[in-house]
Amino acid sequence: MIAEWWASLSPAMKVLWCVTLSASLIFIIQSIMTFIGADADSSFDTDLDAGTADDLSNIDGGSNLYTFRNFVNFFLGFGWSAILLQEKIKAPALLVIVSVVIGIVLVALVMWLFKWLNSMQQSGNINVRKSAVDCKGTVYLPIPAERSGEGKVQITIAGAVREFNALTEGEALKTGTPIKVTEVVNESTLVVEPLNSLII
Repeated sequence: MIAEWWASLSPAMKVLWCVTLSASLIFIIQSIMTFIGADADSSFDTDLDAGTADDLSNIDGGSNLYTFRNFVNFFLGFGWSAILLQEKIKAPALLVIVSVVIGIVLVALVMWLFKWLNSMQQSGNINVRKSAVDCKGTVYLPIPAERSGEGKVQITIAGAVREFNALTEGEALKTGTPIKVTEVVNESTLVVEPLNSLII
């Protein structure tokens, strides 16, 4: 039954289904990891374009769009829209336009959601300067070497997963590297080092 249905699809629809199902699976995994506070070994975000963007939960002005998570969200909205509306919108060009718009709207909604969640976390009673040092986490966006630039890290602090800008004193740290906080620069920026550097 499934084989017959698959064979009946056009090449374009097969590609669309593959992209949509892949995006859906990644979205589910990312969502679970985000809300349970995934550790370094289960980080799913990849070094898609190192250092080009900030995370969704720290939106400062509309330039932080090009993250792996946003691409997944866009293709999730685009793919399912195109699949579900193909029978109602017969004109391919119009279908693509509508699907693109829905994909962009989904990205915007998820960005807003993460920004809201981040603001809720920051409005709590967590004293970053007192609580962050020695916390462990994962590099989310690559951190340049020797304090030459900032990346992003996710750490668990006071029972909540939070994201901060991060510097490192030593070599550059790649996405997914386990880290430990060694210093708090300010409320939004930490100094970190790789956990394996602590093992002699």
